[in-house]
Amino acid sequence: MMKKLLLILTLAVITIGVSNAQELGVRFGNLSAGNVAVDGIFSTGQFSRIHADVSFGGGVGIDVLWDFLYRPLGDEAFNWYVGAGPYTFIGDNFALGVMGEIGLEYRFKGVPIALGADWRPYFRLIDNTSFGADGFGLNVRWVFGNK
Repeated sequence: MMKKLLLILTLAVITIGVSNAQELGVRFGNLSAGNVAVDGIFSTGQFSRIHADVSFGGGVGIDVLWDFLYRPLGDEAFNWYVGAGPYTFIGDNFALGVMGEIGLEYRFKGVPIALGADWRPYFRLIDNTSFGADGFGLNVRWVFGNK
């Protein structure tokens, strides 16, 4: 019963995310669950955004980070960002904590693709308390609309 409820909840979150995302793609690297995630960007203003991931592997991992700094770096094709937010893992074990993010991305001119690399240290609060600094990842996203 719990697995069915979790699957329905996950599919609902992905459907809502896909319908509202300004960028959608994949993130490869060390994640809450597994090594690959559905990666989405939701704009909250000119210089801030929500960066969310849903990953699968022994359960479901959900990371929702608010990039409160999102700025061009020199040429407008490069952007850097800093953010923080909650993450959770739902599976046989449960984890809940906070995560930071710092990254750099490149947006191709004339092609709606963004490539990025980021680092995500985390502090797990529940089920056990721990700190990890091995959250490096690569992002490949399709940019929707006029970005």
